[in-house]
Amino acid sequence: MLNHLIHETSPYLLQHAHNPVDWYPWGEEALQRAKKEDKPILVSIGYAACHWCHVMERESFENAETAAFMNEHFINIKIDREERPDLDHIYMDAVQAMTGSGGWPLNVFLTPDAKPFYGGTYFPPQKAFNRPSWMDVLLGVANSYREKKHEIESQAENLTEHLLSSNAFGLQKTDTGQLLSDNTLQTIADNILAQADRQWGGFGRAPKFPQTFSIQYLLRHYHFTKHRPSLDQALLSLDKMIEGGIYDQLGGGFARYSTDAEWLAPHFEKMLYDNALLVNVLAEAYQVTKKETYARAIRETIAFIDREMTSPENGFYSALDADSEGVEGKFYTWAYDEVSRHLAADATLFCAYYDISEQGNWEHTNILRTLQPLNEFAAARQLPPEQVEERLAACRKKLMEIRSERIRPQLDDKILLGWNALMNTALSKAYAALGDESFREKAISNMAFLESRLRLADGSWHHTYKKEAKVPAFLDDYAFLIQACLHLQEITADTGYLFKARELANHVIGHFEEADTGFFFYTHAAQQDVILRKKEVYDGATPSGNAVMAGNLLYLSIVFDIPEWQERAVHLVRSLANAITKYPTSFGVWASNLQLLVKGSKEIAIVGQLYPEFLRPVLERYIPNKVLQAAADGNSALPLINGKSPGAGGETAFYLCEGYACKAPFFSISELLAIV
Repeated sequence: MLNHLIHETSPYLLQHAHNPVDWYPWGEEALQRAKKEDKPILVSIGYAACHWCHVMERESFENAETAAFMNEHFINIKIDREERPDLDHIYMDAVQAMTGSGGWPLNVFLTPDAKPFYGGTYFPPQKAFNRPSWMDVLLGVANSYREKKHEIESQAENLTEHLLSSNAFGLQKTDTGQLLSDNTLQTIADNILAQADRQWGGFGRAPKFPQTFSIQYLLRHYHFTKHRPSLDQALLSLDKMIEGGIYDQLGGGFARYSTDAEWLAPHFEKMLYDNALLVNVLAEAYQVTKKETYARAIRETIAFIDREMTSPENGFYSALDADSEGVEGKFYTWAYDEVSRHLAADATLFCAYYDISEQGNWEHTNILRTLQPLNEFAAARQLPPEQVEERLAACRKKLMEIRSERIRPQLDDKILLGWNALMNTALSKAYAALGDESFREKAISNMAFLESRLRLADGSWHHTYKKEAKVPAFLDDYAFLIQACLHLQEITADTGYLFKARELANHVIGHFEEADTGFFFYTHAAQQDVILRKKEVYDGATPSGNAVMAGNLLYLSIVFDIPEWQERAVHLVRSLANAITKYPTSFGVWASNLQLLVKGSKEIAIVGQLYPEFLRPVLERYIPNKVLQAAADGNSALPLINGKSPGAGGETAFYLCEGYACKAPFFSISELLAIV
């Protein structure tokens, strides 16, 4: 049994290609059929690693009777939210406006002209959890469309108007100069800390997400102010995640979020973007503390990406499923007897350290986690810590080999431009922090792959690649790609990346900007298959493209001396300053932009033939908000380098500038680092 999804490349869509539901991909064929037959459209949105998407498929979409009703009364469209985030944003907003909540699977009903009028998330096969059954929903919508079509069309028009008006998001029109101050930065930190879990780290109650942007802000706030509570909460959050079940204690890498406050039980899907953002902030935490725990988590997470989520062409895959053999977490969890059998004499030690018991710590099985630092654990048993770690490492290796023989979770092997760019930035920052040359080479190779497969001849880019590149790139793709170029230039001193970043920024301004506000739409101006162009400003699971663009424009305005880009970026941050201050956990990247405006940037130029050997000491130092360039001489089109010369006899010179006002050159790297 096949439907119209069989020719797609998305693993999520292909999962549904054999459903008895006559699914279509989003496109003209389905939309025109809805108009021709005057049928409502059912759009069902999910992603390959989504547990409840699989549940609803098994319960409803594989049911022949349910599918027959859907096929008779609706035009049914399946969307991979990762392949078409623009559509997901629009229809998620619609469902949240109607119901007050959202999530995946997202099921939304549209008029034939694609305007939403009803929707929800997961619906069970029988009424349960205070939710109607899926068949009840289908019957209700079909009857309403037949009998009250005029009311439904009016409701759809009103909802679409609401979505359009919400694009304004109440931008501040008054002068916000008073908000760009040290007092504001402390208020932001206080507001983040007001939501802190002081026992288990993180922010808010379960379910708990990593919230890396808040952690990053707190690390930087400590750097600028020595506000100890900010550092303590940032490090506590990272420590507890690394110790918890959200972190894969055997194979490295982080799951998407924890279902409990203790970081024990995640939804086990592993997403590329989460791991990129966590490596990013772990690199900063290591620069601040030099704590080996963070270095190890970085290395293990990148090793996981390399082993399980990297294509032969050096692209990064999107996700690993939560389920295997139809059971969530089965690939990652362990029975006490199984561990005891395989580890023999070391089993008692291993089980004690990783919280493994006969009754289990989660649903009668065990998720590996640690509840005590290794030194304390070893001391309590009067054993040398080095000996304990050696035995534990041997056990981990053995269990990893056994786990590798299990049936694996499904891999979502599509390659997304924006998520790859986030991982590229993470590799650059990991190289800066740890100096592992392989990280630098991976970043360079990945960028070359992206250019060869996703860039078009006219300078535009595609969003997704699997065998073929398709879907025009979105704002996030371009913003994250520019950011990756900026970081690659810092670790390589290859100024070609800066010119690529400037070219990309000009493309974004030319095709995505909203002239009246200075903000950027999520979709390209020429894109025709959406009912409206949204502007995304909240920092969610991934950063807001607008927030990242603001940071990019600030950086590039310095690099190329483009005052109007700086003015645009300052305007964007000022426009949201009140919201950033009051709700920093929803505006974490914006908060770091505001922090940059208050504290300013450190512009560092290294000039001399031996500049490559002096990059490392600067890169490994924690210097937030720096602009770093290096060259053999001052013969450059870039203002920060142009005209600056080495010392007498070619001695390497180090320049520290702010706003192009530079101190006298230093000729000792230690002198420079003493004052940055």
